[in-house]
Amino acid sequence: MIIKKLFVDANVRTHPEARRIVANIGLAPEWVDDPISLYQWISAADDPVSRGKSVLYLTRNRGGFLKPCPGTREYTCCDYQILHVASFCTMDCSYCILQSYFHPPMLQFFINREDLDRDLDTLFARTQVSRVGTGEFSDSLIWESWTDLTDHLVFRFSQQQRAVLELKTKTVNIQRLEKLDHQRKTIVSWSLNTPTVMKSEERRTASLDARLSAAAQCQQWGYPLAFHFDPMIIYKGCEEEYRQVVKQLFQRISPENIVWISLGTFRFMPALKPVIAQRFPRSKIPYGEFITGLDNKMRYFKPLRIALYRRMADWIREAAPQVRVYYCMEDDAVWQQTMGFVPSADGGLGRLLDDSAIRVCGLNP
Repeated sequence: MIIKKLFVDANVRTHPEARRIVANIGLAPEWVDDPISLYQWISAADDPVSRGKSVLYLTRNRGGFLKPCPGTREYTCCDYQILHVASFCTMDCSYCILQSYFHPPMLQFFINREDLDRDLDTLFARTQVSRVGTGEFSDSLIWESWTDLTDHLVFRFSQQQRAVLELKTKTVNIQRLEKLDHQRKTIVSWSLNTPTVMKSEERRTASLDARLSAAAQCQQWGYPLAFHFDPMIIYKGCEEEYRQVVKQLFQRISPENIVWISLGTFRFMPALKPVIAQRFPRSKIPYGEFITGLDNKMRYFKPLRIALYRRMADWIREAAPQVRVYYCMEDDAVWQQTMGFVPSADGGLGRLLDDSAIRVCGLNP
């Protein structure tokens, strides 16, 4: 992670975690009494997204650390929970919703671990299965060089039997994971795409081979794994390329170690299109055959989605029939025409994924 400027909320300047991070980064901190001025400075840049990726703001999470995944009732949601430990990302993917989700887009890391632990205590006291991840509002492993938060989270989850932690990444920053006693309660997962998409749309991310090599290493260390083909991009020749990625995946990874694989095609709020056009002028992805979905996001025309999903699901089931494959935010028609069933509306998909976590991760709810 390359940080050019380090800002610290003046209210946390004496917090032990803030002090440790400042020492590890090695930049002289600039103290912030009112973050509004910081937000304005980032927003005033010609490219606020790029500026926001080069500065870090250490502060408190003043809300709850646990949040429900922001799904919509029009599409099937998996009832995932987000562990909001940080915001934004240093990598630079053209399709990333975080470019227009945060206002302004800015790297933030929350140092009030004592409040995080209280929220985890509440989570672990529940009697039902919980699936929790840190990779929705940021990449889970971009922070490894200057904080031991991953070590702390892996330890906390290893001490209980009803919840799993998912670390979702496009990096290969797995070194800290080697010696952790995870008890299979931490899932390490990678977003996967075709080499064509990675090269043209995913700046500063690890290659496909590097991601799969890192996954194979984590498999050797006993971690359960997951993979996310999301967002899949439709372009000429994409089907054969996705088929090859599936083939490479199962050449390196044993199906019995995979908790789940998700599929999702590119979808975006209309506000993201001008951001992509300005920041990635060579990108063609926002100019496909899109319609406005029920959630007001632009989505590929449904027959196109179904055609690609059906093939992907078939390729995965052929290689690993026991692995749970699911869609991220798709409707009943897509499920029925590609999977042959529709998850029940009262949390049926969540229960399917809970069962996978119980089976692969050894949960005991």
